[in-house]
Amino acid sequence: MKLGLVFAFVVLLAICASVVESFSIISRHANSMHSPPLLQNTRLADTSDAGAGESESSTFAKNALDIASSVGSLAGEIVVVKYGGNAMTSPSLSLSFCQDVAALQNLGIKVVVVHGGGPQISNMLDRVGVECTWQGGMRVSSSEVVEVAEMVLCGTVNKKIANGICSAGGRAIGISGRDDNLLQCSKKIDKNGYDLGFVGKVDAVNTQLLTQMLSMGVTPVVAPIGTGVGDEKNIAYNVNADVAAGRIAGEIKASRVLFLTDIAGVLDKEMKLLRSLTTSDIESLIEDETITGGMIPKVSYATDAVKLGVGGAFITDGRVPHALLTQMLATGDGGQGSSQGGTIVTL
Repeated sequence: MKLGLVFAFVVLLAICASVVESFSIISRHANSMHSPPLLQNTRLADTSDAGAGESESSTFAKNALDIASSVGSLAGEIVVVKYGGNAMTSPSLSLSFCQDVAALQNLGIKVVVVHGGGPQISNMLDRVGVECTWQGGMRVSSSEVVEVAEMVLCGTVNKKIANGICSAGGRAIGISGRDDNLLQCSKKIDKNGYDLGFVGKVDAVNTQLLTQMLSMGVTPVVAPIGTGVGDEKNIAYNVNADVAAGRIAGEIKASRVLFLTDIAGVLDKEMKLLRSLTTSDIESLIEDETITGGMIPKVSYATDAVKLGVGGAFITDGRVPHALLTQMLATGDGGQGSSQGGTIVTL
């Protein structure tokens, strides 16, 4: 286990961009070991070079200490990640995400992944000739649409993510919300009166299944297809992945939940990033129409999660390579995320 932790720590240092830059000092020291004595003396006498080396060494040490502090505060804790958007469709970002999950695992941090797959569902609906309609910005999930969504999300998409984490050195098993009644749902009633078909509202979460998998050192990779309850237990429901992630995080009392998106985070009216917001801040920003459109449901999911007991909810820019690692480990035990994009929501 100790060797695994050491290995994971080295991997983190290698792939965090802010830390990688500091490795240049190591190569410079290595070169000096093979330089002629006169050249070595010249370098030792160059106080400006020595000053630069000290600065780089200091940066390296600070980054290493921040990571160690973050690991210390998160070891044994649960982090839930909603994985979707560019982070899932870009091969390079997909690879870095799987590496991030594996590295966090090896550091003793428990990770639950809940994934989307809207573009993949749309592509398959076109291929099989199933028509899809939209109401109020949401996909209407007829029985035919849900059948295709279940095939895509629980099949190719889910297993590809789980396999990617395993290939990166972690452990993961792909499951759906129907497995062991993980996501127990009823029909969602749209507030505007739209009939969305078999779109599910999560009523309960089987957290025991997740905690058992996590205790075995396995990351559950959850496809957001839920199951009905009672007389509807054989009905499959299409669940919004953000909703599923937030509800799972709240029910399992996760330390943090991250929503990987294709935006920098919550922006003010001057289009500047708001790095930290409270739930009351969000209510005010919605009232004065700073937060509008598609951002409203995102901050709502984040708000719901922290109200259920999650330590912090991150709306994170998934277009940044290794976004998961930098948000979790870049700023020590303060847990306020990195400077690489994203907004943290707390009580």
